[in-house]
Amino acid sequence: MQLIGAFFRLIRWPNLVFILLTQHLFYYFILRPSFAGQSVYPVMLRPGLFYLLALSSVLIAAAGYIINDYFDLNIDRVNKPDRLVVEKIIKRRWTILWHWILSGLGILLGLYISWKLRNPLVVLSNLGCVMLLYFYSTTFKRRLLIGNILISLLTAWVILVLYLCEIRFTEDAGYSLILSRLFKFAIVYAGFAFISSLIREVVKDIEDMDGDARYGCHTMPIVWGVNVAKVFAGTWIVVLAGSLVVIEIYAALRMGWPMVVYGILLLDLPLIRVLRKLYQAQTKKDYHVLSGAIKGVMLAGILSMGIIYLTQYLT
Repeated sequence: MQLIGAFFRLIRWPNLVFILLTQHLFYYFILRPSFAGQSVYPVMLRPGLFYLLALSSVLIAAAGYIINDYFDLNIDRVNKPDRLVVEKIIKRRWTILWHWILSGLGILLGLYISWKLRNPLVVLSNLGCVMLLYFYSTTFKRRLLIGNILISLLTAWVILVLYLCEIRFTEDAGYSLILSRLFKFAIVYAGFAFISSLIREVVKDIEDMDGDARYGCHTMPIVWGVNVAKVFAGTWIVVLAGSLVVIEIYAALRMGWPMVVYGILLLDLPLIRVLRKLYQAQTKKDYHVLSGAIKGVMLAGILSMGIIYLTQYLT
């Protein structure tokens, strides 16, 4: 039982649930309704294939968490000794084996989905994600800003991969109109995921400075200092909040006020609070709490797909 619990901690099961939730909400509240009533252009990603795609995303993400802990063993002994799994409970040789098993299954599922959709983009994106997660753990994580950007892009990919599944190689005007509308939603939510993830990654770097510095990592707070890292994260918080205000104004004109009220209460005000707490933060615990608060904002942003569905498709 202890081994099973350790394995689920190793693959960060709450984060995997977050990925599943994100993809399910986008699929059922954004993607499928975009093709509603279109007999000429039905949804390519049928429910069965979607579930396989979601499973492949979870497998690849789980493999990424495993390989990250595999190479971060010494750093984690400093940053989070009480949550250590590799070597303490699960041997390193087993962790690397599980990484390749889960990665392989994710790629094989992507290959099957690409074959069914006649779309090579799915398997190529899955293969690319596996490679990027591996090199992130071995190299990019220890370099200034590159690792943060890479993880943020992979967070956005969770949404973009669904859009990729609907790309058909045709120039039909009717289909292009549907795809263009879907692309706008995909970019908005992928952009939100990218920026919020980038902010959180920098905050986590400040939290983990001790172990990172001891083992030669060149993260932003180590290279440029904590204050610069705070300014960087704070600037992106302002950019994100400003972008949300623009989107909320657009939503007020197109979908009414429910989305605006939701955005102000659950996105804008929490972001302002995060910004204020960021500049007050001093201790490792402060940054850990901030990281959780940013994740809460990410969850609220993803759940807003439900508000769009209720206001646009059920009224």
